[in-house]
Amino acid sequence: MMQHQLAVTARFRPETLERVLRVVRHRGFQVCSMNMATAGNSDDINIELTVASLRPVELLFSQLSKLVDVGRVEIQQQTTQQIRA
Repeated sequence: MMQHQLAVTARFRPETLERVLRVVRHRGFQVCSMNMATAGNSDDINIELTVASLRPVELLFSQLSKLVDVGRVEIQQQTTQQIRA
């Protein structure tokens, strides 16, 4: 399974994190780790995700980029990792 690290910048709204996680799940990715913090201004949040899947990360990238409150998605790193189900 491949692990991918993503950085997402989005508007801070109560439903934003739920939407991001729903897209991750619907696209067949598993969240391995997640960190969220407010950006310099209180209107934005930075979400760092490590996800795993056999699917190409570009599928997830394109869907996250389409979300209304998401301003930026960046693929930071990908590694091959043995993950046991």
